[in-house]
Order: sequence, then structure tokens, then C-alpha cells
Amino acid sequence: MAELATIARPYAEALFKAGGDAQTAQQLSALAAVAGDAQLRQFADNPKVSADQVYDLVTSVANQPLSPSLQNFLRTVIDNGRMAALPEIAAQFHALVNARSGVSDAAIYSAFPIDDATLAEMVAALERRFGRKLNPTVWIDPALIGGVRVVVGDEVLDTSVKARLEQMKVALTA
Repeated sequence: MAELATIARPYAEALFKAGGDAQTAQQLSALAAVAGDAQLRQFADNPKVSADQVYDLVTSVANQPLSPSLQNFLRTVIDNGRMAALPEIAAQFHALVNARSGVSDAAIYSAFPIDDATLAEMVAALERRFGRKLNPTVWIDPALIGGVRVVVGDEVLDTSVKARLEQMKVALTA
């Protein structure tokens, strides 16, 4: 079977060309969260269940009004048996929307919670550092001991205590 990324790409590009915007991305993310459930995928893969039943279940669980284009898109995904690819479709669609608007997602890992004022200052500094607007998501990772680790696309900025200890270990054992 082909990789999910390969399957998802044409769907994400088609939806993007049909009118990809932030609202569609939000609705698609809600659908992807529903499609990520193993029990729902098992239900969808059951040959005794019709595509309309799967569609009704997904839209009722998503509990969000869908645009007509997204309704048609969801029906196409279900009819083609691609529910498992929906989370990857959403990720690729989100990347396309971000690329068009010049925004990148930034995962900020911190050993401790970050208050809003500190986060705003940090994001401003990171935007200068990476040269683009960032959409931050903060994750708490106590294993870092202190500091932060920032991942933007394939770039990593690691100023955590854990990383510095690893650097010292390498330097001392070399």
C-alpha cells in the first residue's frame, strides 16, 4: 500500500485549490481529529456500513458546520475509502495554507509552563531569528530540565539544560 503522505497529497492540493483558507483548515482539523479515532476507522472500514452512515457519523461527532466544498470533499474521501489518510490530508493542507500566508508552525518545548507575556516576547524573538511569522504551540517536557527547545519545520533551536549537558558530556568524553 502506498504511503499515507503520497495518498494525501492530491486530496490536500485539490482542496487547497478549491478554496483553501484558515476556516477550511480549522474545519478539516476537526474532521481529522475525528478520523484519527481507531474505532471510527474500524466502523468506516466495515463493508456492511454505507458511505452515508460513515458521513453522518463523522459530521455528527465533529460537531462543526462544514462548508459545502468541505462536505463534498468529505464524501469523496469516504467514497474512496481514504478515512485513514484524513489526518495526513489535514496536515498537508495546513502546510499549504501556511506556505501561502508566509507562516510556519513552531513547536516550543519547555520544562515549565510559559505565561502569555513571556510567550509573546519569545515568539517575537523567534520570528526575528527564523525570519518569518510563527504560529506557536507550547508543549511541556520536564525532561528538558530548563530552557526551551523550538522546532520550526526542519530547523531546531535547542537551548535546554538537557542539550547543554549532552554537549558537555560529548566534550568531556572526546
